[in-house]
Amino acid sequence: MELLRLDGERLTLVLALEESGAADLAYIGPRLPGDEDLAMIAAAGARGRHESQPDSPPRPGLFPERKGGWNGTPAVVLRRAGRRVETDLRIAAWERAERALAIRFADRLAGVEVLLRWRFGAGDVVTSAVTIANTGEAPLAVERCAALALPVPARFAEVTAFAGRWAAEMREHRRPIRPEGLHREGAAGKPGFDGAGWVLLHAGDETLGAHLAWSGDAWLTLDADPPGGADGRAQLVTGAALNPGEVVLAPGETFDTPEAVLALAPDRSALAQAFHAHVRAEVLPERATWGPRKVHLNSWEALGFDLSEPALIALAESAAALGAERFVLDDGWFGGRRSDRTSLGDWTVSPEVFPNGLAPLIARVHALGMDFGLWVEPEMVSPDSDLYRAHPDWCLHTPGRERPTMRGQLALDMARGEVRDYLFARLDALLRKHPIAYLKWDHNRDLFPAAPGQTEGFYALLDALRAAHPHVEIESCASGGGRIDFGVLQRTCRVWPSDNNDAIERLRIIPAWSQFLPLEVLGSHVGPSPNPITGRRLAMDFRAKVAMFGHMGVEADPARMTGRERETLAAHIALYKAWRPVLHSGDLHRLAHPDPAVTAMMVTHEGRALVLVAQTAFSSMFDAAPIRLAGLDPAARYRVRLPEPWPPRAQHYLADPDLWREGLVLSGAALMTHGLALPLTHPETAWLVALERLAP
Repeated sequence: MELLRLDGERLTLVLALEESGAADLAYIGPRLPGDEDLAMIAAAGARGRHESQPDSPPRPGLFPERKGGWNGTPAVVLRRAGRRVETDLRIAAWERAERALAIRFADRLAGVEVLLRWRFGAGDVVTSAVTIANTGEAPLAVERCAALALPVPARFAEVTAFAGRWAAEMREHRRPIRPEGLHREGAAGKPGFDGAGWVLLHAGDETLGAHLAWSGDAWLTLDADPPGGADGRAQLVTGAALNPGEVVLAPGETFDTPEAVLALAPDRSALAQAFHAHVRAEVLPERATWGPRKVHLNSWEALGFDLSEPALIALAESAAALGAERFVLDDGWFGGRRSDRTSLGDWTVSPEVFPNGLAPLIARVHALGMDFGLWVEPEMVSPDSDLYRAHPDWCLHTPGRERPTMRGQLALDMARGEVRDYLFARLDALLRKHPIAYLKWDHNRDLFPAAPGQTEGFYALLDALRAAHPHVEIESCASGGGRIDFGVLQRTCRVWPSDNNDAIERLRIIPAWSQFLPLEVLGSHVGPSPNPITGRRLAMDFRAKVAMFGHMGVEADPARMTGRERETLAAHIALYKAWRPVLHSGDLHRLAHPDPAVTAMMVTHEGRALVLVAQTAFSSMFDAAPIRLAGLDPAARYRVRLPEPWPPRAQHYLADPDLWREGLVLSGAALMTHGLALPLTHPETAWLVALERLAP
C-alpha cells in the first residue's frame, strides 16, 4: 500500500493506494504535523474482517463499484448493447502535484478507463471531478458517473439535508445518519427548490459540506455502512443525473462530469468562510474586478405589468431619491406582454408601452445617476407568441403528444443550435443598441418532457453572451431559488435566493444560502408591507436592516410609503453603502443565542465588523441574553456603536443611549465571552452593531 498526503492550509488528506488496485481515504481532518507517520494513521483506522463479510472485505474507496461483495451505490453504471458492464477498475497510474492528485483506473477487459482528479483550492475546499473513457471497440452508454465518492469518517453521525418549495426555499433538516441513508434526485431539469445539490455532515460542531456545481438534475446518495462491508463508514456519492441515452461514447470518446466540491471545518461559520473563499477566488467571474454592489430598485412590486414611460420615469426618480444606484425594468417591456400568458420569445421592445423605445427611459435613469437593468426569460416561449407560431417545433415536446404548460409557458429546447442562435441574436441586439448594465435572467418552469443537453445549451448561450458583453452583470433568477449552484455562478454575478421578500422568511433563507454563498451574490431586497406572499406587515426599520445583509435592493413602490418610511429606508441604504466593503469581502460568522427566535449574523473584515441581531417572536424573557460576538482578536480593543436609526420601540429600553452613540470600548475577549445586552423583547425587532478596532 502506498500512502499519499495532500495538505491545504488547515486540512490534510491521506489517500491510500492499495495493492488490490483500489484508492481509499485514510484520513481527512485538521492538518497533521509534518512528520506524522502515515503508516500509523492507516493502521489506526484499519479493521479486521467480521463474520458476515466476504473473505476479502471490499473497500468502496474513492470510486465504488459493485464488485467483491460490496452492494452500496456504485459510482458508475455502464451498458454495452443494452447489457450492464460489470467493471473491475484498478489503478493504472497516478500523478501528484503539490495540492492535487490524479488517479487513472483501468479495466482492459471491460474497455473502460476512469480519471479521478482531486485538488485543493482556495479556502481549503477540495474539488473532485471524473473523466470516463471508452477504450473498448463498441459504443458505451453511461447511465451514471459520480463526480465525487467520499468515504465518510465514522465520527460523522448526523446529516443536514435541505428541502423547500417556491417562496420557502432551503429549509434545513438535521437528523442522525440512519441505516436507510439518504437519497435525493432532481427531475425538473434544474436544481429546483429542494436543495438536492447541498448537504452537510456533522461530528459535533465539526462540519463537512458538499455540493455538485451543476445547473441541471443531480443525484446524491448517502449510504450508511452498506451491507457487504464499508468498515463502519458511510459513503457519500453525487453526480449529474443523466437521461437514458444521453451519454453514449463511441470508441475513444470521453465524458467529463461536473465538478463537485467538499469542505471540512471545525464549525459552521468556518465552513461558510471556506466556501466563500472558494467562490470568491475560483467561481465568480472576475470577482476581484467587481466594483461596489449597487443598490437595486426593481419595478415589479411597484408596477407589475402596468407599465408606461411616464410611470417608470416617476419610479426611477423615486428610486434615485432613496439612494438607489441601479434601476431594473422587470417583466412586461416586450412584445404583447401585458400578462404572464403571452409573448415570451418575442424579445423586441413593445411599441405599445414604449412608443419612443427604451432610449428615453434609459437616458433619464442615467441622468439620475443610476445604471439600467432589464428582466429576461430567454429559455421560455409562450404558445401565444410570434416565435412559437413561427417555430412550434423549437419547444421541448414529444411528437404526437400534448404539450402541457407551466405558468402558461413552454420551455425551448436549448440543445438545438438554431434556438441558441436566435436567442443570442435577440439579446445581443438589445445589449448593443442600449447601455444595459444588468440582466435579470429568469427561468420560471420545470423542464418537461426531459431532454438531453439543456444545461449544456444554457451554459453555451450564457458563455457566448458574456464573451460578447463582458461588462454586463447577469443574475440567475429562477422563481427565486430554483437554479442556484456553483455552475451557474461561474457565469453570473448574483442569484435571487427567493421570490419571498418577507423579512422574517429572509432571516431563515439568507442564513441557509450563506452557508455556501457569500453575501455579495445573494439578492436581498426590501419588500412591500403587507408582503404580497405572506400577507405580513413589518416595520420599515426591520425590513431594511434585514435586507442589508446581502446585495441590497428595493422591491416596493416608494410612492406607497410614508415619508418616515422613505427616510428610514434611505438611511439604511446609506448605511449599506458605508458597510458593503465589509459585508462583501469579510468573514461571515453565525452567532448562537439561547432564544430560538433570535437570528444573529456578523461579518468581520480588516478591523471592522457589522452585526445583525433580529428577534422575530415575542420573547419569554424581558431581558434577553447578551449577544456574544465572534471572530475578534481577544487582546484588541474595539469601539462598539449601534448605528442609527434604531428600532422605534426597542430603543426606549437602552440603558444609556448616549453611551451607545459615543461607543463602548471593550476587548475582543469581553465581546466574545460577556457579550452585549440588547433590547430584544418585542417581535420584529432588529439591531445593527458596528465595531471598529482601535489602534494599540
